[in-house]
Amino acid sequence: MKFLDQAKVYIRSGNGGAGSVSFRREKFIEFGGPDGGDGGRGGDVWLEVVDGLNTLIDYRYQQHFKAQTGVHGMGRNMTGAKGADIMLKVPVGTQVYEEDNETLICDLTQVGQRFRLAAGGNGGFGNQHFKTSTNQAPRRANPGLDGQEMWVWLRLKLIADAGLVGLPNAGKSTFLAAVTAAKPKIADYPFTTLHPGLGVARIDAREFVIADIPGLIEGAHEGVGIGDRFLGHVERTRVLLHLVSAQEENPGKAYKTVRAELEAYGHGLADKVEIVALSQVDTLDPDARKKKVALLKRAAGRAPILLSAATREGVEETLRALMGEVQASRAEAEPAETDDRWAK
Repeated sequence: MKFLDQAKVYIRSGNGGAGSVSFRREKFIEFGGPDGGDGGRGGDVWLEVVDGLNTLIDYRYQQHFKAQTGVHGMGRNMTGAKGADIMLKVPVGTQVYEEDNETLICDLTQVGQRFRLAAGGNGGFGNQHFKTSTNQAPRRANPGLDGQEMWVWLRLKLIADAGLVGLPNAGKSTFLAAVTAAKPKIADYPFTTLHPGLGVARIDAREFVIADIPGLIEGAHEGVGIGDRFLGHVERTRVLLHLVSAQEENPGKAYKTVRAELEAYGHGLADKVEIVALSQVDTLDPDARKKKVALLKRAAGRAPILLSAATREGVEETLRALMGEVQASRAEAEPAETDDRWAK
């Protein structure tokens, strides 16, 4: 399945049905009268979060969605049927923006969550509503109200506990494959990862979700390389694992390059808790390892974890460090969620 994290779609709710102009003409009833029914309400356009989706690829092949018009009213006071709603199914983490792609309409973060994007138009009144003491036979009825129409942007931001960042070929995909059941593409050339990937890691009988995104290079915020468009997928994470390859000539410079791109992107990424690891250390001899650890420590302001997904060196230490930050973040969030629940 191809990965698509942004799509523009056109939606239109249904028009309301028109009211009816009708009169009773029944045997043995001396005086008839108006009996025109009301029009039915137009269908609504809904969004629903479903399990099992992790892409918006369905909206590449269909971009127009229109709900059904309400049925017109009929005689004998019969109200028209409501138009059928239309449901757009989206993955967890989908955000909806107005046509300007800046104004947020809703943020859907839980399976089963629903949101009405456009309400259908009300049905028109039949002529029975216009009968008065001076107008016993009204010959007017209201048309139904028009539905709403708009273009909206659907933007997917994956929900994960930890995010992997670093330059291309920093060992992010290798680490993800080593600690989860995910099978990302791994090769010895830059930009092997072309779209984000998710995996579930397990340590000490606890689990958390890791997100891997394509590597960043200098100037990514200006569109260089793949750019920073996939950084949105680690906006929701609780902690970042910054991998710096031991094969870099200057690990400190590589670290600062990625940090500069995170700061240029904004959205709070530069303020997230960060764990720094020197990856692929199995390729270094003891002297080279000591030198590069010192360079990275000076740039990051802390001692990095020594990591090798190939030999499993430092893997458990890294997972425990990530799990510790995830647990701490979850503990902070729980009281706020409890308070909100009781407030309702």
